[in-house]
Amino acid sequence: MRLVPVALVATLAAGTALGLTLARSAEPVRFAPAGFGFELTAHSPGNPQATYDLFTGDIAPWWDHTFSAKPLKLVLEAKPGGGFFEIFDEAGNGVKHAEVLVALRGEELVFRGPLGFGRMGVHLDFVHRLVLTADEAGGTKLTLTVHGAGEVAEGVPETVQKVWEHFLHERFEPYAREKLGG
Repeated sequence: MRLVPVALVATLAAGTALGLTLARSAEPVRFAPAGFGFELTAHSPGNPQATYDLFTGDIAPWWDHTFSAKPLKLVLEAKPGGGFFEIFDEAGNGVKHAEVLVALRGEELVFRGPLGFGRMGVHLDFVHRLVLTADEAGGTKLTLTVHGAGEVAEGVPETVQKVWEHFLHERFEPYAREKLGG
């Protein structure tokens, strides 16, 4: 016997009672969910707390992939339940790229969401885990682990990895050297 969730039955019954029907314009598109993951490392001359502070908060100085040509705000809120927001304008239009799940200043940051895929009509969900550890030279080793799942088209894993290499090595590391010395 197959059980149908009570909430689904109630929703369908309420819709039918109101004369609502499900519109069908075309056959559903099927895809096989897939996943991928990778790990990257980077270095900052600052201690783990200072490096964490640069990686979070206002990230506009080092994050250069946005939906808006000039976002009003680009912020990664370092608190559980916080968000990675791109605010377009004073009216508050924008995108929530991810939600912060773990925020331990100077130690770990975990955020989950579609990032840039959220407005592209593709379902991809990412979990990003950044671990910061002090190194012997007084700096910080950043280890970023990314896991993605959903509609994974050919070439997407490699593209996402290259984008993160760009963020970490071409944007964040030079920004950290500028702000923290080294």
